[in-house]
Formats: sequence, C-alpha cells, structure tokens
Amino acid sequence: MQNEVVSREEWLEARRALLAKEKEATRLRDSVNAARLAMPWVKVDKDYVFETPDGRKSLADLFDGRSQLLIYHFMLGPDWDAGCTGCSFLSDHVDGALPHLNHHDVTWVAVSRAPLDKIAAYKQRMGWQFPWVSSFGSDFNFDYHVSFSPEDLAKDKVFYNFTPMQPADANDELPGLSAFYRNDKGEVFHTYSSYARGPEELIGTLMMLDRAPKGRNEDSTMNFVRRHDEYEEAAKAPSCCH
Repeated sequence: MQNEVVSREEWLEARRALLAKEKEATRLRDSVNAARLAMPWVKVDKDYVFETPDGRKSLADLFDGRSQLLIYHFMLGPDWDAGCTGCSFLSDHVDGALPHLNHHDVTWVAVSRAPLDKIAAYKQRMGWQFPWVSSFGSDFNFDYHVSFSPEDLAKDKVFYNFTPMQPADANDELPGLSAFYRNDKGEVFHTYSSYARGPEELIGTLMMLDRAPKGRNEDSTMNFVRRHDEYEEAAKAPSCCH
C-alpha cells in the first residue's frame, strides 16, 4: 500500500510533528541509559570455566585485560547443527565494532553451550572474528537463564526475561546479553542482563530498516531474517508473504 501523497508543505508539517516524537524518544532513551548505569551490581562468587581456543579460562580471564565484559548468549546448543538465525543476524554486526569496543575498555565475547569444535565450524562458515567460547559442562548458561534442561521444560514455568513463562514458549536455548565489571582486585560483578528483544538496538540493520519506506516489512518479529549465506537459496523458494 502506498501512503498518502501530499504537498511539500504538508509533508514538512508532518515531519516536524514526527521530529518532536523522535526527540521525545531520544530523551527517554537517555533517561533509560542513565538508569541502566545506576543499577546496583551483584558480585560473582561462583567459579565458571569456559573452553576457548587458548585453553580453559575463567570468567575473569574472558575480560582479556579490560575492566568491562559484554557476553552475548548465542543460541547454539550441544546438539544443534547451526546457530540461531536471529543470533547470527545480531552477530553479523559485531566484528566492525570490536576495535571501538576494545579501545573503550570493553571486551565482547559470545558464549554458547555447544562444544568448541561445533562453535569453530559455524564461526568459520559465517566468517566471523569475534571471540566465542563454550560453556559446555558449566552452569553458566543455566544460572543466567538462557539455557533450559529437559527437567526445566517439564515444569509448569521457566524463568526467562525476569519473569516466569510457559515452557511451551521457551526453547532449550534462548538469547540474551549480560554485562560484567572487573575491579583492580580481580573481583567480578554482574551489572546488567537483557533478554528477548532487549538487545535489538545492537542490530544496526533493523535501525536502518526502520527508516526505509517499508520499514521492517515483517509479519512477525524478524521473520524475514536468514543467515547471511542463505538469502539466495531463500529467494528461490516460493513465498506467500514477500
């Protein structure tokens, strides 16, 4: 459907009205960011061990000499053949940001429960460079509520995005982002986590699409997304929606 076509003067009036809302959203985002920075922290006392290409490392080791750590909980389970499409979409935006994050005292690491060889194979397929480690055999994913055992999924409720939810709406792996701080004494603190659509602003492509004439042009959240090496194959398939 084509939007209403108006004169340049009428368009300018509508654009100024939208600008007021955009400025309101910017001020709200600034307020949310300030509240996020003011959140209390929780000291991490549990010892977590991760399998990395350089051997076994602790959570503190993942900081790689920096004081801030962002961990992306990438959905790739031990028995999965490929990484989650949505997680892959977000991860396509990471490599270019790494020099900027590192220069700003921030380390980015993806964590999955899949064994390291499976992670390495998928990482090579996607052509990514960011650090990606395995929490296989660790409680890390379960403690941060992004992985669920068969016993968890058999219960009446599972805990995700800070609220109980129906197991039917969950998967054995779900996405999220967690932030940690390491002080000069080597103590590690959990400062923030975000789940579901919370990390959406990290996906620059979505922000660009929001400004295109058709927007995201989706029937459900990100249903148009494919792994970046699958678009040509998807384009050959018949579609009733696009």
